[in-house]
Amino acid sequence: MDKFETLTGVAAPLPLINVDTDMIIPKQFLKTIARTGLGKNLFDEMRFDDQGREIPDFVLNKPAYRDAQILVAGDNFGCGSSREHAPWALLDFGIRAVIAPSYADIFFNNCFKNGILPIVLPQEQVDALMEDAGKGENARITVDLENQIVVGADGTEYPFEVDAFKKHCLLNGLDDIGLTLEKAPAIEGFEGRMAQERPWV
Repeated sequence: MDKFETLTGVAAPLPLINVDTDMIIPKQFLKTIARTGLGKNLFDEMRFDDQGREIPDFVLNKPAYRDAQILVAGDNFGCGSSREHAPWALLDFGIRAVIAPSYADIFFNNCFKNGILPIVLPQEQVDALMEDAGKGENARITVDLENQIVVGADGTEYPFEVDAFKKHCLLNGLDDIGLTLEKAPAIEGFEGRMAQERPWV
C-alpha cells in the first residue's frame, strides 16, 4: 500500500447525500477479486449512458476533474452494502482522499485499509471546500495527514481528527498484510521454538 503523507491537487465536488456503494461501483462489476481495473467503472451509472457514452455533465467527465485525487462529497458517503470494491474503485481511479460530513462505518474503515484517507469535517467547512472544488483547476486543495489539516485554495486551514493507529498505518503504507509482516521476526522465532518444543504439531 502506498504511503499517504501530503496530497495537493484538484478536488472534485460531488454535492450529493447518501451516495451508496452501489452508486460508487455498481453490482455488475463485483465479479473480480482484483483491486485493480475498477476505476474505469467508478460511478458507472452516473458517468455513462446506456450506450456506454460519457455523460458530459458528470463531474469526473469534465476536463478539469479527470485527474482529481480528492473528492468532496455529501453526508453519509459510502452507505449501503459493505463492498470493499467501493474503495478499490476510488483508489484505482486515483482518488486518495475523500472529504465529507459523515460516512458509513464499514466504508470508512475500508478506506483506511486500502490507502484512502476519509476526512470528516463539519458541514459548513465541507460547503466551503465544495465551493473551492467547484473552481476546478484554478483551486487546489492540500491534505496534510501528518499535521491533520486540509488547506483550502485561499489558504484557510481546516483541522481534522483521525485515529492515531489508522494515521500510523497510512503514513507508513501499512495494510493488514504489512502490519503482519512487521512482526515477521517474532513470528519466525515463535515457529522455530514450536518446531523444537512440539515437533509433532
